[in-house]
Amino acid sequence: MKTVFLILFLGFTLLFGQNNSVEKKIYTHILYSIYPHKAGIKVWSDDKHKQNLLLSIPKVQFVTDPQKADFLIVQHNKNIQPKGVIFVTDYHLLQHYKNQAIGGFYWQKGRPNILFLRKNLQKHHIKLPKDMQEYIEDTL
Repeated sequence: MKTVFLILFLGFTLLFGQNNSVEKKIYTHILYSIYPHKAGIKVWSDDKHKQNLLLSIPKVQFVTDPQKADFLIVQHNKNIQPKGVIFVTDYHLLQHYKNQAIGGFYWQKGRPNILFLRKNLQKHHIKLPKDMQEYIEDTL
């Protein structure tokens, strides 16, 4: 019984670790695509897991005040009115912030989903590189 539990525990640990690695790579690529020439990207998030993940990305400076952030990753908060760019981690939040958020990255059925909203990218004068163009949508 202990062996079965150990195998299951190790399996979940490896799977979670892989998701963290993939998530970090995706956020790194998104941030560097949006701010290609910025030496320090000020990022805020309302989620502890995202905060720890973001702190491990070079060029990212975590800020505690959302008004001072260039890029906000919103996971829980539906009442934020920042100056910076909003990026969400849930499809329902993307619907809530559809007039403000440039897009979102969330997991669905174990797979990463990335979506950018064209009108909000244009509103913030953000031009994504060619390898990110396939994730741009006109509507939700």
